[in-house]
Amino acid sequence: MGRKAEEPDPEEELARPISAAPREGPLAQPIGGSGIRVPPRLVEGLNRKGLERVGDLLFLLPRTYEDRRRLSTIRELRPGERGVAVGTVRMARDLMIRPGKRGFQAVLADETGSIALTWFQSGPWMKSRVPVGKRLIVSGELRATAGGREMVHPEIEPADEGRGPSLHTGRIVPVYPGFERHEQRQVRELVARVAAAHLAAVEDPLPPELRERLGLPPLAQALARIHQPAPDDDLGALDQHRSPAHRRLAFDELFLLHLGLALRRQGVKHEPGIAFRVDGERLARARGLLPFTLTRAQARAVAEIGRDMARPEPMHRLLQGDVGSGKTAVAAVAAALAVEDGWQVALMAPTEILAAQHHATFARVFGKTDVEVALVTGTGSGSEKRRTREAVESGRARIAVGTQALIQEGTAFERLGLVLIDEQHRFGVLQRQALGQKGRRPDVLVMTATPIPRTLAMTLYGDLDLSVLDELPPGRTPITTRVATPPRHPEVWEAVELELRKGRQAYVLYPLVEASEKVDLADATRGAEELQARWPHRRVELLHGRLKQEEKDAVMEAFRAGRVDVLVCTTVVEVGVDVANASVMVIQNAERFGLSQLHQLRGRVGRGAAASFCYLLPSFAGGPDARERLEVLEQSTDGFVIAEKDLELRGPGEFLGTRQSGLPELSVANLARDQALSAVAAEEAKAIAAADPRLAGPQHRGLLRALEERWEGKLSLARVG
Repeated sequence: MGRKAEEPDPEEELARPISAAPREGPLAQPIGGSGIRVPPRLVEGLNRKGLERVGDLLFLLPRTYEDRRRLSTIRELRPGERGVAVGTVRMARDLMIRPGKRGFQAVLADETGSIALTWFQSGPWMKSRVPVGKRLIVSGELRATAGGREMVHPEIEPADEGRGPSLHTGRIVPVYPGFERHEQRQVRELVARVAAAHLAAVEDPLPPELRERLGLPPLAQALARIHQPAPDDDLGALDQHRSPAHRRLAFDELFLLHLGLALRRQGVKHEPGIAFRVDGERLARARGLLPFTLTRAQARAVAEIGRDMARPEPMHRLLQGDVGSGKTAVAAVAAALAVEDGWQVALMAPTEILAAQHHATFARVFGKTDVEVALVTGTGSGSEKRRTREAVESGRARIAVGTQALIQEGTAFERLGLVLIDEQHRFGVLQRQALGQKGRRPDVLVMTATPIPRTLAMTLYGDLDLSVLDELPPGRTPITTRVATPPRHPEVWEAVELELRKGRQAYVLYPLVEASEKVDLADATRGAEELQARWPHRRVELLHGRLKQEEKDAVMEAFRAGRVDVLVCTTVVEVGVDVANASVMVIQNAERFGLSQLHQLRGRVGRGAAASFCYLLPSFAGGPDARERLEVLEQSTDGFVIAEKDLELRGPGEFLGTRQSGLPELSVANLARDQALSAVAAEEAKAIAAADPRLAGPQHRGLLRALEERWEGKLSLARVG
């Protein structure tokens, strides 16, 4: 499947500098106007990759490194491996690739053998660079061809006798991201010239006392070592970004991230907010609205939220709980406390389906009271929407449940005191802030059903207090999960048919909506047709993100009402769909999903009293590794255990995927690998934020400038979530 238009190009992303270059001083000069001669075409190419200032080049992290400390003989070079060899050009000629496009080929030989050197893009200058009889050092990947052995687009350098190591040979050489092999030499030389001219101008943001205490090298020294490693540096550590120089840059990223979060958190805590009246009697009345007893985890979360609401500064809390752990019940108790004290409550959900579901739940909870619960969405007639908004604005509706319609201009509140945000990762910082601005510093409770390892949650949500629901309410039916490889697929369909005969309903989930020529994946559209042919007397419907909202709602309502037997869908059902009669889910091409996402998806079944099943169907292409990974879901139903495994296997991208998180992106640090370093950075950041919350001390001036560059103004935005 081709990349969506809005998704970033991976190579362009790789070429982003690891830190924002300063906007003042010598490092802020444009690359083409810094006193260093740079060919205009190279300047254009760098600018297209977001490398515009001198400092951007200093903070461009090499993707990998090549060991060119030792020259091999040509016989020692191995197909499929990169190598460096020296030899003499025995033959050189132009190649006609196609009409109008010319290439070049040469033969390089030494006393042990020969290889072909091939360039598919060439010009008249190649004959002067690769003349017959010239001794050259070549580096690149060797490949076996029908005619012998060949290097395509190798880097070349004259092998002048008596010359020591150059930038490109005789040493460990950096390979920069986002540039073709033939561009590496030019980029390497430019970075080296910039480093020689400007490294002295790099300001070290860390206070010297902190740097020395932690044994971190100065920033300029770390940057120099990253671009030009020493001969005895550990190649493996460099490649894995674990060298002392990389560790220094990773610490800076994590430290500035944690410092920003700590200052943001302090700012929230010092703002005047609402001190709700919360006592044992009111808490008991609020809990009494629920038709069941809270679990220990829910009761603990309610107590934490109650304490926060009673304080004068705004609550800023994340409620994290596995699928089915009862977050909505906890939110309803918080809402009851706010309403009893005369305030309004807003609950924002990412989809209309989920908003309608929350509205129905809250209407049931408050059904025996005189509290009106309004549903605010973008659909419905104009008069209906107007009546709803008037009820919210006048204060008649004490609770407003809705989608992003809640933050639009036409929606106002009489006295908003509590903001509840469900599946908070679906909303950007600006959206969450816009809802918070509808009231006078309201308390904020954000909820997520995505289990996030605590180590990662501390980084992602370091400005939020954390409540965790780590147990399920009694009576939840365990879900049996099975991984079924292609030979066992017929058994899966028989098991689904058995559930349908019992009067149950089924989800069949696909990763794609339509077939793609580029990727051999089953698609939902064809899948729905095949299942309808398999079960002609059953009603099979298709639900995916490209349908209009009214069509989605109609299909989902029909499934919820039992008029649809099999819902063929994409991940649109991941969040919030609650159909108690659905007892079986089949996930096609399951290896394409992360473990945490699969855990979320299977949580759509097992919501009633019937035994429930989830079948994961990897494709042949998945291989044994996919099978082994998916077996984690067979063995555990604990979302936090699964999330830890996901973090270990796939890294933090699964959790940091949204660009709307409001956090600076990490380029050197890896939250899965650098948990210990992150913990140290967090402690040091908290200490500085507590001692000097405005970073006004002279020792913190560089730190303040670096923080502003790194967060790019985002610190002032994130008052909500």
